Amino acid sequence: MTLRLDLLRHGETELGGGMRGSLDDALTEAGWEQMRAAVAQAGPWTRIVSSPLQRCARFAEELAGKLGLPMNLEPDLQELHFGDWEGHSAAQLMETDAEGLGLFWEDPYAFTPPNGERVVDFSARVLAAVECLYQRHAGERVLLVSHGGVMRLLLAQARGLPREQLLQVVVGHGALLSINVGAGGVLTEA
Repeated sequence: MTLRLDLLRHGETELGGGMRGSLDDALTEAGWEQMRAAVAQAGPWTRIVSSPLQRCARFAEELAGKLGLPMNLEPDLQELHFGDWEGHSAAQLMETDAEGLGLFWEDPYAFTPPNGERVVDFSARVLAAVECLYQRHAGERVLLVSHGGVMRLLLAQARGLPREQLLQVVVGHGALLSINVGAGGVLTEA
């Protein structure tokens, strides 16, 4: 038995792109529209699970209310914490920490942003949370409202990509993609 997990990335945020991580930015009106458009013809789901950060949670609450679905927040499905890089764009980091940024892009598992969360730890918490979702909801179709990093990680795992290619997985604002979660945490793209 599998769990169908539809992955929805939050839309554009008020403070823009870059390394948002654990910063709790609100969505712009365009961000709301990106997410509404993504789910307009999607589903049906049995429930919605969301990161607790408002750029995900506010939309999940709105959609759950509209569809009459149960919704819960899952802190372990938050974005990677970028430490000292939080709130900075790649262009800004090229001026202040070009070497570190290059090492991170080359292999995010081997280089951790200063005072940030190690990607190996991020991966462990996200995959453990997905395993818990599987244990509780196998056989269901669940919408997960989350972040680019979470989605890149899950899609890279489902595609069998080497860890160095994690950041090459493209996930735009408001993207809706799907994976299947099987026994033992086996992920495949749906």
